[in-house]
Amino acid sequence: MFAFVIRRIIQSVVVMLAVAMIAFAMFRFVGDPVNSMLPENASTQERRELRSQLGLDAPVTFQFTRFVTGAVQGEFGISYRNKRPVSDLIAERLPATLELVFSAAIFALAVGVPMGVFTALHRRGFISNLLQIISLIGISVPTFVTGILLILVFSVWLNWLPSFGRGKVEQLGWWSTGFLTVSGLKSLILPAIMLGLFQVTLIMRLVRAEMLEVLRSDYVRFARARGLVNRAVNYGHALRNTLMPVITIVGLQLGSMIAFAIITETVFQWPGMGLLFIQAVSFADIPVMSAYLVLVSLFFVVINMIVDLLYFVVDPRLSVNNKASG
Repeated sequence: MFAFVIRRIIQSVVVMLAVAMIAFAMFRFVGDPVNSMLPENASTQERRELRSQLGLDAPVTFQFTRFVTGAVQGEFGISYRNKRPVSDLIAERLPATLELVFSAAIFALAVGVPMGVFTALHRRGFISNLLQIISLIGISVPTFVTGILLILVFSVWLNWLPSFGRGKVEQLGWWSTGFLTVSGLKSLILPAIMLGLFQVTLIMRLVRAEMLEVLRSDYVRFARARGLVNRAVNYGHALRNTLMPVITIVGLQLGSMIAFAIITETVFQWPGMGLLFIQAVSFADIPVMSAYLVLVSLFFVVINMIVDLLYFVVDPRLSVNNKASG
């Protein structure tokens, strides 16, 4: 187990270095931030001085070394647009994105897993077929269209929920949370549904397919032959053995939700990292864009490592093999 963790850490360091190199190289071609920061009638001398202040006139290798060294220390430079440290901007926006992704993931699991189990156990029922049709509609409609429809129904017509913003938040140290206020919770509902709706369909279909396969296995038939009740067989044996691929997909999708919450945050004007990234792209704010990409990659790496460790908890075969090899 310890050797496995060490190997994963080494692999993660290599991945993060590769991502940092790609981010640094890719954003060199986004545009010249000097053109965005100075007026059109700025002189050549003024442009040269600003480029020197930003460190853009240094050799590329020196800029990359400075970028990696700062990233390891949690420093990504100064934002060209906001004139503030990028780490401070991310610290302000990160809680909003993580709370949104956490709520969307809870919604997707709470709805998708029971729907997948139900449609697998009652695969020929009318309700099961209806749920599958609804899931097809949900996965076919573009995400931003779903968000607009949610705003139209619940904000414009019914006037139940706010259509933009995060609502009132409470400060817990440096962390700002909307979970402790009514307006914060109401503002979170629609973005969480929009972000998690696609994941509901994915999880439901995955759980259904795995459950149908497991229910036909020999050990499930043996458990029924021994006289175990259906509840124990379906949930104690079948469902647990479907969790391996579910954990893998949920882990990957969790990282994807963090990375691609940009659309949701744009539709609902959610003050998270995705909206910050969109604003940075329009202004060619290279430090913010680079920090966003590196941070998202870090989330992917950490989530994948947690998923790998959860395998040892869910699948007893891995623990047995690990002890045997030890």
